[in-house]
Amino acid sequence: MASVTVIGDVIDIRFTGWERLWIGRERLALRLTAVRHVAPVDNPLRLARGARRGYVVSGFAKVGVWGLFGGPRQLVAARRGEPGLHLVLDRAAAGGEFDEVVLSTPAAPVLAETIGRALAACG
Repeated sequence: MASVTVIGDVIDIRFTGWERLWIGRERLALRLTAVRHVAPVDNPLRLARGARRGYVVSGFAKVGVWGLFGGPRQLVAARRGEPGLHLVLDRAAAGGEFDEVVLSTPAAPVLAETIGRALAACG
């Protein structure tokens, strides 16, 4: 499961070994200024949509990149039965790769609140 930490004005996401295989990266660092909306979600698996490059076990896990041929480009690392964190990004400010990040993490409600407060403080 990916680990998410907020350090200063950066959201640091680090992926596990098997997630790295499908996502193609070890980490993703996002500036808070790139985040347009943040929300905790009960079922992050439902958010991943469109054509994909990744790993799917129907109803259990989704890991990879969704939205390859249209729609929002999503970086996804989600599992069934775990709360999720949904980040909607300004694609250009986030480095031009992704419009959304969808992650499973037990700390999703706390992270969403922390990121939301930091965004409000940034103005």
